[in-house]
Amino acid sequence: MQTDPLLYRLFQERPTLAIDLAGLTVPEAAAYRMRAIEVKQTAFRLDGVLMPPPGQDLAPLIFTEAQFQGRKTFYSRWLASIFLYLYRHRVTRPWQAVVVFPNRQADTGIITPYEGLLQCGLLRRVYLQDLLEVEALSFDARLARLIILDRARAATEARALVANPDPTADPLEILDLVETILVYKFPRLSREEIRDMLQLPVADLKQTRFYQEVYGEGRQEGRQEGRQEGRQEGRQEGQLEGHQRQVRMILRQLQRRLGPVTGGDRERVATLSPDDLEALGEALLDFTSAADLAAWLAAHGLAAPPAIPS
Repeated sequence: MQTDPLLYRLFQERPTLAIDLAGLTVPEAAAYRMRAIEVKQTAFRLDGVLMPPPGQDLAPLIFTEAQFQGRKTFYSRWLASIFLYLYRHRVTRPWQAVVVFPNRQADTGIITPYEGLLQCGLLRRVYLQDLLEVEALSFDARLARLIILDRARAATEARALVANPDPTADPLEILDLVETILVYKFPRLSREEIRDMLQLPVADLKQTRFYQEVYGEGRQEGRQEGRQEGRQEGRQEGQLEGHQRQVRMILRQLQRRLGPVTGGDRERVATLSPDDLEALGEALLDFTSAADLAAWLAAHGLAAPPAIPS
């Protein structure tokens, strides 16, 4: 499951999520907006920066990070990025750093040089596993917990979140977020199985942005293939649908991180197996240029063909 991009999506749609998980109190929390920021003249990138609303000069800048792949260099790289950002942007307001782990086992970074930041509260660590047995959770915290629940509990919680959404949010937006989480968690489930988990009519799901972006193409392609090749091919197309959906997700993530993806690279990504696609989804979090993607594909036997001399 490509969890890091999923959490960044949640932070973007629900900026109060990171604030709530960290137990912070800030003015106008719902007015924060998340940005991904490249720190100039370095290879550093901050994927989640929650920007305070205008006019709140003492409201903290909140740096958020989702870390589901253990990396010993995580803290040194992330905190270096933060301090470089503070220097280059001449930041004068307070700041906070919030990192979300699935559990303590994933927190493998070397923390000793930075324990002072923990002790003074500037750095806060959140472990989603700690929320498993907590009953009195906010709506946003329940959304985050959904990411680590097993299939049975995830289905029950997803239905509860959709049936009783946050009164301050658009119910369709909540449905879209819940559907997105389920698709990321269970990439091999068909759209019918996702619909059955939510126990909703297909008409409701069809209204969500996620359904229209991810399933729209597959539905049209499935109808055409089914008419042309019959029931057997229709079943095979159903098996391929999850792979096609996964490819589209990865390409959107690559474009957001690196800019337009060339046609050749798009074709090579489309040939990857589900396991390789998941590995690419994790690796791309460290990409800073198209050259990184090319090197990764080459390492997996998918190098671009040599240029034909003119």
